[in-house]
Amino acid sequence: MGFLIVGTGALACLFAARITGSGSEVTMLGSWPEGLAALRQYGVRLLDLDGSNSNFAVEVIDESASKRRFKQSLVLVKSWQTERVAKQLERYLAADGIALTLQNGLGNDRVLMGMLEPEQVALGITTVGARMLEPGFVQFTGNDKVMLGAHPKLSRLAEHLQKAGFHVEMVSDPVSLVWGKLIINAAINPLTALLRVANGELLVRPEARELLAEAAREAASVASKQGISLPYPDPVMMVEQVARNTAANYSSMLQDVMRGTTTEIEAINGAIVRAGEQFGVPTPVNRMLWHLVKSLNQH
Repeated sequence: MGFLIVGTGALACLFAARITGSGSEVTMLGSWPEGLAALRQYGVRLLDLDGSNSNFAVEVIDESASKRRFKQSLVLVKSWQTERVAKQLERYLAADGIALTLQNGLGNDRVLMGMLEPEQVALGITTVGARMLEPGFVQFTGNDKVMLGAHPKLSRLAEHLQKAGFHVEMVSDPVSLVWGKLIINAAINPLTALLRVANGELLVRPEARELLAEAAREAASVASKQGISLPYPDPVMMVEQVARNTAANYSSMLQDVMRGTTTEIEAINGAIVRAGEQFGVPTPVNRMLWHLVKSLNQH
């Protein structure tokens, strides 16, 4: 059956390298021509924290591949690609298989469930850091934590991830974790994308730090209005701590803007604004960030 990773971006390549390196066979499903070509020619190339370079051979397929079935799948594409991927997984996922989404933003699991059976979809988050240096070549920038919502079909997949060196935690309330990560992304990512700076720079610019805090407070208020308990007591303190701990990192949204590709702003700040409207919580800072980043995508 094998192990299917959907995506060919930074996180997809990192997970593929780690899982392949632990002895499992990995197939990568993608649509990015340059990424597919590089992976076919060289495999996944990984620059690790210690400066070492490694290559990992993977099988690569695209939409034209013959119909195959996989029991285990990781979904690691941008949120705006989830609907297309859900249609592909309907063809490639075994009837008793599981698709685990570790994507940013809200609603990816619901989109997948629109095409798959609910019991075929699992929700989790990861704080793993990765940076795409060029197609098929990824740099691991730190952290190895993966948190998974409890699911009866996840035990084998979790074992694969642990064997691959990830620190896996099972949690009873993945929605809490998703919102916890969403708030951090909503505060840090759009500001770094707009200002073209690394995460830590937001803490040394007073106006940026103020916007960082306001975006986090707004998003936390939306979560609170829905009765969602966050995995930390103070959202502003947590956002600043993450920015401090990842000071030299370029956020995924900034990387998207620098490459001129579509960002995940709709599934992050846009999702917060829409939820705020639904539950009667004003979100003016998130709305402003949403529209400003969207304007960067328009040429």
